[in-house]
Amino acid sequence: MAGPTTAERGERQKTESGPPRPSRVGRLPRPRTLIILLLVVVLTGAASVWVLYGSHWLRVEQVPVTGTRVLTAQQVREAADVPVGSPLVSVDTDAIEGRLREALPRIDSVDVVRSWPHGIGLNVTERTPVLIVKNREKGGKYVEIDAKGVRFATVSRPPKGVPALELTVTHSAGLRRFGTDRLVREAVRVAGDIPAAVARDTRTVKVRSYDSISLELSGGRTVTWGSGEKGRAKARTLTALMKAAPEARDFDVSVPTAPASSGS
Repeated sequence: MAGPTTAERGERQKTESGPPRPSRVGRLPRPRTLIILLLVVVLTGAASVWVLYGSHWLRVEQVPVTGTRVLTAQQVREAADVPVGSPLVSVDTDAIEGRLREALPRIDSVDVVRSWPHGIGLNVTERTPVLIVKNREKGGKYVEIDAKGVRFATVSRPPKGVPALELTVTHSAGLRRFGTDRLVREAVRVAGDIPAAVARDTRTVKVRSYDSISLELSGGRTVTWGSGEKGRAKARTLTALMKAAPEARDFDVSVPTAPASSGS
C-alpha cells in the first residue's frame, strides 16, 4: 500500500504542532510594570528636589574668601551679602558678583563658586595701582589708578613704589582731541613699559600732551619719553643708554633709534 504523499505529511505536521507561537521580541511591558517604573521616577525626582531645597544637608554655612591683599575678608563677605542658611543650589552667584563689583571698586575680578555641600567661595583679584594722582577735592589724599586706567580707590597714603601722575595739560587742541581719560591711559601705558630697574627710581610721570610724556627719577634725573608708542623699544634703549652714560642726568628716548643723554 502506498504511503502518505508529501502534501499529506505537511498537513499532518501543521496539525500536530498547533498554531504558531507569538514571538517575544518587541513585547510591550505590562501596565503594572509601567506604573511601578513611573512611581520610581516620580519618587526619585521628589527626593532629589527635597534634598536640594528642603533638607538641611545642602545649605550655605560657610563663605570662604581668598585673594584679598588690601581688602579684608570681612569687607568682602559684607559686600557679597551671601544668604547664609539658604539652599546652596538656589544661590544667585551672578547677583553676588554684581554686588561685589558695585560695592568694592578695588575688586578687578571675582569668581563666585559653589563649594558643596555647605560653602559659597569668593575668589577675589584686586586691582594693582600703577600710578597715583593727588585728589584736589580731598586734600592730602590720593587716587589709585590701575593698568587699565581705572581710578578705583582713594587712600590717605600713597602706596610705596607707585609713581605719581602729574597732568600739566593746558586747554589745547590736543586736549580737546584726546581727552583727559585718553592721556591718563597713555601715562599708564608708559608706566607699564618702564624697565624694572628704572621703575624703582621713578617718582613722577608727567604728561603735557599725547606725545610729550616724561619721567622724573630719584636724584633729579629726567627721561624724555615722548608718546606711549614703541614703549618696548624705548625701554631697551633707555636701559642701554643708562649703562653707557651712568653719570648723565637727562635721557631722551622719544626717538628710540636716536637716543641722547646729557648732564653729569
